[in-house]
Parts: sequence; C-alpha cells; structure tokens
Amino acid sequence: MHNTNTLTTDVVIIGAGPAGLSAAIHLADEFQKIGESKRIIVIEKGNSIGAHILSGAIIKTDAFKELLSQEEFDNLPFDCEVTEDTTFKLSEHGAFALPFHPPVMDNLGYKIASLCQICRYLATLAESRGVEIYSGFSVNELLYENNTVIGVKTIDTGVNHHGEKQKNFQEGTSVFASLIILAEGTRGTLAKQLETKFHLSQNVEPQVYSLGIKELWSVPEGTIKEGTVYHTFGYPLKREFGGGFVYGLKENKVAVGFAVGLDYEDPTFDIYKVMQVWKQHPQIATILKEGTLIEFGAKTIPEGGWKAIPKLYTNNVLLVGDSAGFVAMPALKGIHLAVTSGMCAAKTAVLAFQRKDTSETSLSNYKALIDQSRIRSEMYPYRNFRAVMSEGMVVGALKFGVQLVTNGACLLTPKLKRDNLTLQKITEFHDTPFAQRFEGKLESDKKLTFNKVTSVFYSGTQHDEEQPVHLQIADMNAFREINMKQYGTACQYFCPADVYEEHHDREGNLSLKIHAENCVHCKTCDIKAPNSAITWMTPYGGDGPQYQNM
Repeated sequence: MHNTNTLTTDVVIIGAGPAGLSAAIHLADEFQKIGESKRIIVIEKGNSIGAHILSGAIIKTDAFKELLSQEEFDNLPFDCEVTEDTTFKLSEHGAFALPFHPPVMDNLGYKIASLCQICRYLATLAESRGVEIYSGFSVNELLYENNTVIGVKTIDTGVNHHGEKQKNFQEGTSVFASLIILAEGTRGTLAKQLETKFHLSQNVEPQVYSLGIKELWSVPEGTIKEGTVYHTFGYPLKREFGGGFVYGLKENKVAVGFAVGLDYEDPTFDIYKVMQVWKQHPQIATILKEGTLIEFGAKTIPEGGWKAIPKLYTNNVLLVGDSAGFVAMPALKGIHLAVTSGMCAAKTAVLAFQRKDTSETSLSNYKALIDQSRIRSEMYPYRNFRAVMSEGMVVGALKFGVQLVTNGACLLTPKLKRDNLTLQKITEFHDTPFAQRFEGKLESDKKLTFNKVTSVFYSGTQHDEEQPVHLQIADMNAFREINMKQYGTACQYFCPADVYEEHHDREGNLSLKIHAENCVHCKTCDIKAPNSAITWMTPYGGDGPQYQNM
C-alpha cells in the first residue's frame, strides 16, 4: 500500500478469501462489460494471500464455473476428486460404516483442495483484471461521516504494549471508498462493529459456531488412496455436536480434522485435546501411526444457518462469505456459497454505481440476489438443523428426519443460544469432567498426538511481540471474579493455541497470562468467553499463522 495516509478508491474489499476475491473478479468483469473503469482494492491481513486461509476442504465447483472462464476453471489447483465417501459411527474401540450417506452429505465427484492454494490462484486472476491487492495490512476501524461508513483505516504500527509511539511508528492509511465489502471471514472485526452499531442482527437468531482443528500429514505410500473421504461421528463425543474427517490427497498426504460446536456446557472441555483423543482411535491411528505431521491450523465456522443471517447491507457496505454466515448445514460447506455471495455483491455494486447510489436502499438488491441464488436454496430447507442438534445427536437426528419431509419445518424447535451463554459454572456442572472422561488419553506422545504449543509451531504463527495485545479484556477484575473463579478460566481449555494461562503467585493470588504470540486467529475466545469478556482485535498486518496448504 502506498506510503501515504490517505487513499481513495471506488471499491475496497476487506479480506482475500474466496468471497472477497470472487467479488473482486466478478466486479472487474462486470465493469468491463459495461465499459466502466473503476478502482478496486483488496486488503488482506495475512502476510501473503492464503496465509490465513483454512478449510477442510471439499468443494462444490458449480459457483467457480459461473465465476471463471473455462480455461481459468480448468487451471484451478484442485488436489483430487472424491472417489470414495464413507461415514463411520465410532464407539470407543470400534467403527461401523453406515450403509448410506446422511442426507445432503454425499461428496462423490466433488473436489478436494487446499483453500490456501485456491485463493492464491484467484488472486492472480483478480490482479490480471486490474484489481489491486495489498497483503500484510490489518484493518480495525471503520470511518464514518454523518453516521455513514465512508471507508476504513489500517492499523497504526510501531506502538508498544502501553500504546506509546516508538521510533518506527507509522500511522495507518485511511482508505475512502464509495463501497466497502466486508469479506473478513468468521467473526470479522469490522463486521462485528457494524452489526453492533446498526443492529444488523436485531431480528435474527444468534449466530453459533463450531471450532475446527485441522492437521496435514505425510503418510507412507499405500496408506490411503487419493480421493478417499471418511467422516466420523460418535466417539469421543457424547452430547456435543461434531465429528471428524479424513481426506486422502495426492503425493501420500492426508488431511485430518475435527470440529465441535461451541455450544457445549463443560467449562473444562477442550476441543484440541478431543481431536488428539480421536486420533488414537484405531480407525484413525492406523492411517497416521507411521506418518509425519506437516501443518496445523484452527478456525471457527458459523453454523447458525439461514435464521442467523444478519441484515447484509447498510449505507455503502455489503457483507459476504463467512462474515455473513453463509455456510450450508448439515453439509458443512461454505466455499461455493462464499463465491456466490461475492458474485451477488458484485452485481449489486455495478448496478449501484450505474445509479450513482450506494445507499442502503440501492444496496437492498443484494438480499434479493441472495434469495434467488443457491445460498437460499441450500440453506433455507435446513434452517432448523443446528437448533435441533443442540438437543443431542439422537433427538436432533429424529427431528432432522422430520425436517427432510417438511422443507425444514419442525415443531418444538428450540431457540439457538449464543455460545457464550451455554457454559455452566464449575459448581453447576455435574457431569463427568473432561479430564476424568478421557483419563489416560490426554498425554501427548509427540508422534501421533501433540500438545498445543507444538502444534502452534506447525502453523507457522508469528507476531510482533512489542505491539499492544490484540486480545482485549475490558475489566480484568470482573474477568478474575467471573471468568476465572466461577468458570475455571475456561479460556485455557477452549483456546486451541495455549494463549491463555491461569497463574497463581506465591501468595495464591490469581491472574491471567496472555500469550498473544501463540494466537492462530480462530477467534474462539471472542465467541465462547462468558460475559463476552474477551474481544479479539486484528493484530499487525502480516502477523498470525502462515498456512501453506491448509
């Protein structure tokens, strides 16, 4: 980005994931069709395109075929095609292969890919169309005039822990734009600010999330065929919603992962460690036992579905992708919906520029386009799925069966609760505590299972440790009395990267140490902390994980 403190553009897109890059590509194409020349800028906080991108990822390709030319589509860096797709119900020591695919979870013929690589490729296509992409720049602030968003501002750098300017201080750049597209991914910092200020989620159910942990392994030749897909449910979970996946890739690589809904109740529940327990199951250990860990990552996934989608626009601003909650459940697929939302945003933008009107009224066409797209057709019929699954897998499965024949309608559907309201206090939780539940299976062997700090190393995570801590606790006294004493410092368990450490001094005083340098930017703490006590803010541009093939 230019070394000036002010920049003006027609469109600024925050985030170079599949939604943001698709919006940029389609915008450039649509402007070219009508002979318009508009400046389009994409700002990405990762130090390079793809560095902060993580997904399973099994991809439905239909949206990409609509976005790209045939030649561009043919050159997409997919890894392989799904040729075998099996779902297993795990018990502690056994596995039962279902003789059928759970509804809407058939993956045969879809593509397996590294979403990092897909985004790198899309970025080259966007730049070939004249889109300007600036990676390594973080944005924490929306700019307003007369209560209307008119731009964004990148972070001031060269500031120490105390907020004092250092010799290397550099003021952030104010980017003024006629239209701002927020494609920040899950729990975006700017999207969260926007929703709060303009009450965009006022008339919808609260968004809920899962935390997904992913590892990439190299395994001996012949261990698993490329294109082989396994999904698992059951052990090691009981009432919690979630499960695991195994994807066979080219060159004797295998992607494994585990995701759990953040609506669980046990304040000591640890999703990272659940995955380590899952890897010890014979069905999974057989695949990984002679392998080598290559890469690790974690991210949260919006799962609330159609009923949790906020208002998608306000004056001069559109929300796309995970920032809007566009993930199809129970298929757990959002990449093609992110691409679709980017294209819908682009169509909306072009029409708005032709009218010379980017007001809320003009941008309301975006919602109409979303409703006419695959986003609605794939999300609406399953709008109550996540709510009924909060009642447990058995009851949830029965109610989901009813929804399959009623186009999603279901009596006695519970209301979704925010994930930070579901934890029970230490004194209230009377089920088997996490450590006792998995006794004897929580020590890492450094071959198949690992501790969190070791895994963070495999994410490539780095941060400037002199900067202000980006994990903000407004009232440490209240945090100590409520989050630590009443909830047992739950953040030390739900964080997959060992960021939060409970500390007792010699006098027995309780305090919290924050190892912000470990943060992999999953934002679980912002979502799950009781009392909404932790706010995740964007650190310096280029900081965080350095994913290569996630």
